[in-house]
Amino acid sequence: MANDMKPRSREVTDGFERAPARAMLRAIGMTDDDWDKPQVGVASSWNEVTPCNMSLDRLAKRAKEGVREAGGFPIEFMTIAVSDGISMGGEGMRASLVSREVIADSVETMMHAERFDAMVTFAGCDKSLPGMLMAAARLNLSSVFLYGGSILPGKGPRGEALDIVSVFEAVGARAAGTLTDEELGLIERSACPTVGSCAGMFTANTMASVAEALGMALPGSASPAAVDPRRDELARESGRAVIGLLEAGIRPRDIMTKAAFENAIAVTMALGGSTNAVLHLLAIAYEARVELTLDDFDRVGRRIPHIADTKPHGRYHMVDLDGVGGVPVVMRALLEGGLLHGDCLTVTGRTIAENLDALDTAAPDGQVVRPLSQPLHRDGGIAILRGSLAPEGAVVKVAGIDQDRFEGLARVFDGEDLAMEAILAGAIAPGTVLVIRYEGPKGGPGMREMLAVTGAMKGAGRGADCALMTDGRFSGGTHGFCVGHIAPEAIDGGPIGLVADGDRIVVDVPTRSIELLVDSTELDRRRSQWKCPESRYPTGVLAKYARLVTGAERGAVTEP
Repeated sequence: MANDMKPRSREVTDGFERAPARAMLRAIGMTDDDWDKPQVGVASSWNEVTPCNMSLDRLAKRAKEGVREAGGFPIEFMTIAVSDGISMGGEGMRASLVSREVIADSVETMMHAERFDAMVTFAGCDKSLPGMLMAAARLNLSSVFLYGGSILPGKGPRGEALDIVSVFEAVGARAAGTLTDEELGLIERSACPTVGSCAGMFTANTMASVAEALGMALPGSASPAAVDPRRDELARESGRAVIGLLEAGIRPRDIMTKAAFENAIAVTMALGGSTNAVLHLLAIAYEARVELTLDDFDRVGRRIPHIADTKPHGRYHMVDLDGVGGVPVVMRALLEGGLLHGDCLTVTGRTIAENLDALDTAAPDGQVVRPLSQPLHRDGGIAILRGSLAPEGAVVKVAGIDQDRFEGLARVFDGEDLAMEAILAGAIAPGTVLVIRYEGPKGGPGMREMLAVTGAMKGAGRGADCALMTDGRFSGGTHGFCVGHIAPEAIDGGPIGLVADGDRIVVDVPTRSIELLVDSTELDRRRSQWKCPESRYPTGVLAKYARLVTGAERGAVTEP
């Protein structure tokens, strides 16, 4: 029996009772010839707020052409997206992770209200990518995702490649007196030469790679730059593909299985991707009704070598990965090494292995992507830590550190802003463990990223001889000994809220441990004197979020 191509839109097109709905639809361009066509929502986070989203309007139009060619009727709508790069280091950053939930909720709201049968989604900024995938998993309607593409790197005065992280690090160097205002200005003006998302293997490019590894995006679609004309054809093909999914009766939860999430984790580990992938994959899995935990990341990560030499810690940008074959090169290497589930279904209607065979995927080039036998790190790029400072887990980017153990004395800051002041004032001594707390999902609220802090630390010369621990999180552009997502967070009474200046903290990555070396009697005394701080935002969207959000160890999802 053929699949119903209009599982929901019949509610607004069929029968004399729906004449008012048809009258409205005629006004948007539908005719009598269109009532039997599936209605496809084409959802993007296009806006003029940031270069990350500027290509999405163009791509959505191409996708609509593909939908029409395949026999569907596309209807375009948009949702929000905030700029992390612009809001980083300020109050606006508290709304960044909140926007992920707003995006997922708003897409669900539109798809539910208008009774669309399927959707094609487009995103560019960090939170909009997982937001779209969360919506697809939650709705479980035939869906294809397409990334807007990466920005091209800029060029510095010595011909070196620049990106937005270069600017954040230059701020720290300017504060330390090793860079002039003129040099900072040159970097600022050169770092972002085109539209597109941040150029390195930061959060946007990591999540684009995740979408491809999950099977929710067309193979080879993660790496072409935003300005690359190949994106236009990928958009058209995404529109055609979603009609194919409707015909085959394939829905997101058929694709986003536990094995598919393990593939996504494996690719993230091999690429040296952003720690935010942990937060976002947990959230997408929650919506897909797949049981995924922090332990899964560590289990998979321990067997996946880090093989892509990507920024921020490595040498190459996304455009360089694209030049050697893109994400499929990494996936092919993992598949041939027995480290990927090749039988997972994808939006092409074929499996991961079949897609890779059809692409005639290249072998690792040895520079941008190394062979499995010559990895950058034997384990994956991200590790999960547990211990007395983080009983419910914490996340560290192994791909971003040059040492696997750090021991030092705590310098405690109740919030990111105070830490930034101390760094720019040159008041952080070597061997310090900066502890930034009350920046978790609930305590922030919003779990701000801290690229401004970590970039300034590196630029000020403290990137190698200090460490940073927080219940907040880091940008995909962060590198250095930085441990985030510490759970429970301080506002929930976690041990990070009990740390005092001068406490000794030890992090050992090989043993996956993070320990606060303070005896239990002293911690009990501190706990008896601890008081929960008042919320910075007692009303509005941030207050709603703080009341509904779960801990980072669960992906900071919101629950009634």
